[in-house]
Amino acid sequence: MFLLGQLAMYADMEGADLAFVDAVTPSLVVSLSEPPSGILSEDLDRDDGPDQPDDV
Repeated sequence: MFLLGQLAMYADMEGADLAFVDAVTPSLVVSLSEPPSGILSEDLDRDDGPDQPDDV
């Protein structure tokens, strides 16, 4: 949550790289154990993604 807050403050700064904000935000959100409601799509499957080293 701290990094999301910092990213939000950065996004409000003059000259902020909003493409960077758009690229980083989803990664930070899915890294949360419980993302805030309404941020992620309801049909998102958090287990559907690339294989991780411990999934082998």
